[in-house]
Amino acid sequence: MRHLRVINHLGRKSAHRKSMMANLASSLIIHKRITTTTAKARALRSYVEPLITKSKDDSTHSRRVVFRQLENKEAVSVLFRDVAPKIAERQGGYTRILKLGNRPGDAAEVCIIELVDFNENMLGEAGKAKTTRRRRAPKKKTETAAVAAEAPKSAEVNEAPEEKAE
Repeated sequence: MRHLRVINHLGRKSAHRKSMMANLASSLIIHKRITTTTAKARALRSYVEPLITKSKDDSTHSRRVVFRQLENKEAVSVLFRDVAPKIAERQGGYTRILKLGNRPGDAAEVCIIELVDFNENMLGEAGKAKTTRRRRAPKKKTETAAVAAEAPKSAEVNEAPEEKAE
């Protein structure tokens, strides 16, 4: 029976699952975006978001708590140096899952999980969506175009070429 089974075990023993989550979280923090299966992404979201919340308080204790989970010095330094200042005002929801479809080999549902504040394409579209589309005003005639229009047409007519006598 499935009573009180709240986490997805992902078909792995606990040690394998913990190391896999630490590796996925480190990759997500370093690269800001990774591609994985939807089940792993959902499990990763609940694993990495508390770590990002901890990184808002840059103290020795919080660094040690995060390092105990990630076990990667580079990921911890990137988290506290780059990620934490950028998400300081955000209350939660630091990650976004974008579904890609099914993988050809085993038909597993694949998705991209990314840090929300680090996708410039999505941030740029949010700013552009609020602006309204305006039409361009028709071009006004310039002075040179007006003078050319008023010029006599007789000057523009080409004279017939002279026929050569043989």
